[in-house]
Amino acid sequence: MAMGKLKMMTATLSVILLCTAFAGAQSLKIKDKAPLTDEKVVDISGKSLTLNEVAESNGLLVIFSCNTCPWVAKWEDRYNGLFQHARENSIGMIALNPNERIRNKGESMEDMKRRADKKEYDFFYALDENHRLADAFGANRTPEVFLFDDELTLVYHGAIDDNANDAADVEQTYVINAIDEMVSGNSVSTAVTKSLGCTIKRIK
Repeated sequence: MAMGKLKMMTATLSVILLCTAFAGAQSLKIKDKAPLTDEKVVDISGKSLTLNEVAESNGLLVIFSCNTCPWVAKWEDRYNGLFQHARENSIGMIALNPNERIRNKGESMEDMKRRADKKEYDFFYALDENHRLADAFGANRTPEVFLFDDELTLVYHGAIDDNANDAADVEQTYVINAIDEMVSGNSVSTAVTKSLGCTIKRIK
């Protein structure tokens, strides 16, 4: 009986530790530096690049995204607008697809190419193989946004804006506001918001 209880306690502890390890890559905090900036990722064009190479003189905008999440579909039409605003302010932008567990269910490189073509993506869209960057960032959702300044220090983390369902009814354009404040030399007034989206499909 004692041995049975010990085994049960050991199994329970193992589950707790596993869950903690999985959930536990804590999300980057404001003022943290961008991680793995020299990690190579492959864009839909076939080009290998790094976050350092994508970043421009005023910073870097990273969006964890995918092809199959309905929340991405709600916000996706705003991606090109974000890219244009970022480019106008000398900020590089990249979208990363970390959904490794379902690569063969709509998240492969070929699926990404089709999605980018259909939605006329103007920005880099790269495969985050084995969700290495998502793990390093502590990203948990798609879409989930990280904005870094010219020293690749995090200044904003969260959602694109406050209305996924209707771009016309957006009241707070979180990312655009953060970009404007950052390039003006001001602190970002709303530096963290809640990311609404599908959970990243990590390998278990």
